[in-house]
Amino acid sequence: MTTTRAPRTWFPDERHAEVLRLLDAERRVESAQLAGRFGVSAECVRKDLAHLETLGLLRRVHGGAVPAVSSRTEPDVADRIENAEAKSAIAQHALRYVADGATLLLDAGSTTLRLAEKLPVAAELVVYTNAVPVATTLLNRGITTVLLGGRIRQPTMAAVGALTAEALASINVDVAFLGTNALSLDRGLTTPDPEESTVKRHMLAAAGQRVFLVDSSKFGRHSQARHAKLSDVDVLITDDGADVGVRKRLRAAGITVEVAHR
Repeated sequence: MTTTRAPRTWFPDERHAEVLRLLDAERRVESAQLAGRFGVSAECVRKDLAHLETLGLLRRVHGGAVPAVSSRTEPDVADRIENAEAKSAIAQHALRYVADGATLLLDAGSTTLRLAEKLPVAAELVVYTNAVPVATTLLNRGITTVLLGGRIRQPTMAAVGALTAEALASINVDVAFLGTNALSLDRGLTTPDPEESTVKRHMLAAAGQRVFLVDSSKFGRHSQARHAKLSDVDVLITDDGADVGVRKRLRAAGITVEVAHR
């Protein structure tokens, strides 16, 4: 006898998180596709998008939605799209640091999101993250996930603040996979937002091994708030577009630098 599995029911909060994850990954969503994905009416999708637009998390356009325009100094959309291939290669390379049964910590960011999409489902991992899109991806893939609490910062969909810092202070993980907005030899690793910088520093303290995923577009730049010194980096994985001279100087500073080839 053949049984038909009932379609999954998406709760409102799950739909909202999935919409934001898709926006982060694809930079647009279409209302008709969302209705089919969630098994809901067009009116339900319209209300979901209107709610998220009210919160400043997206901008509605005819037929769907696009990311909200932010006035803050964050990586722009063109940069994320242009480096998608490099980020995917970096994420694939990072899998060599994922052991079966490991406890991991994933930072917010487009490259760590790519890693979340590639983590082995059968490896019995436990993954902590402060990023809503990362958590949603992991949960949808059936990976045990712990979403760290805190105030969600709109541009990156990352939890920040005292609650996030408190949660990080109470955990220990085998490996933390971390991102950055900028890396320079004299200023270290920096990010535009001081609150995210504070959370990233707490992530360093929680990890037995710190693996930074940094595509070549981040090299030779600096931003407002430093979240790590070069000496805080155990392993740095970058792509083959990274300057050879900079890579040599990073290795001379005691950092294991690995290149992910596209």
